[in-house]
Amino acid sequence: MEAFGSSIGVMAPSPSNSINPLPKCVTSRSASFGVASSCLVPYQRQILSRTSTLKVMLQKVRREKQSLACRSSCSEMENYVATKKTSQSLTQRKKLAVFVSGGGSNFRSIHEATKGGLVHGDISILVTDKPGCGGAEYARNNQIPVVIYPGSKSSPDGLSVFDLVSTLRKFEVDFILLAGFLKLIPVELVQAFPKSIFNIHPSLLPAFGGKGFYGLKVHKAVIQSGARFSGPTIHFVDEQYDTGRILAQRVVPVLADDTAERLAARVLHQEHELYVEVVSALCEDRIIWREDGVPLIRSKDNPDKLY
Repeated sequence: MEAFGSSIGVMAPSPSNSINPLPKCVTSRSASFGVASSCLVPYQRQILSRTSTLKVMLQKVRREKQSLACRSSCSEMENYVATKKTSQSLTQRKKLAVFVSGGGSNFRSIHEATKGGLVHGDISILVTDKPGCGGAEYARNNQIPVVIYPGSKSSPDGLSVFDLVSTLRKFEVDFILLAGFLKLIPVELVQAFPKSIFNIHPSLLPAFGGKGFYGLKVHKAVIQSGARFSGPTIHFVDEQYDTGRILAQRVVPVLADDTAERLAARVLHQEHELYVEVVSALCEDRIIWREDGVPLIRSKDNPDKLY
């Protein structure tokens, strides 16, 4: 037998008899302290190591939950802001300027639509080159400010193009609508209101458009050409007559026994409906630009439909 105080080897329990087997260890006998097991130290370290690992895993899970909660909260906030912006955009009524040279029947139909709730906007100002025309008289009767452009011998109080731009900006105009205005829109105005000026023409552009094609002249030319269809076109205004991007059209059949007057009446009826429809889309920000630069209108009833 070995001397007192020497080490005696002791085998740990078999792995088959324990889920977490103790490692092999050596016990030492001491006269002062009795028997002390050196295997407890590595086992405690193993327990501490596993505990630390578990804490790290729990901390990681907590951080991931916090991150997910933050992302969810941020996403909800972004959706809220986007919804609020859309709501504000729809709530804020657009300000419209209308240009006329005659009776202004399209001007009247748009004004009635704004009052009847079909158009989410208001006509803030009327511009005319003929202060005594029917459109100007209608505006005054409905408390709509009237300005004269351009100045001439018969209208010395008419504005210059620079004064006109300044006036429209003072009225905070969003869109300019030409409704039978016969003057060419100057480049300064086009540049001051890019993609914000619109005209209605009584034929299916690009046919029967350009300088000199207005009123009954258009309808006579359509009938004389033998065209089977006509109708109004609404287009963006550029520096030339009737050459801007087409936004909307409405087809009207040309009858075999048509006269210019009868065709004009049927086309005008469609003009009133089409212009109100387009202005409604403008005021609700439903104009979409295709990749090739063609403007389209998003349907109000079916947002997935473009036309």
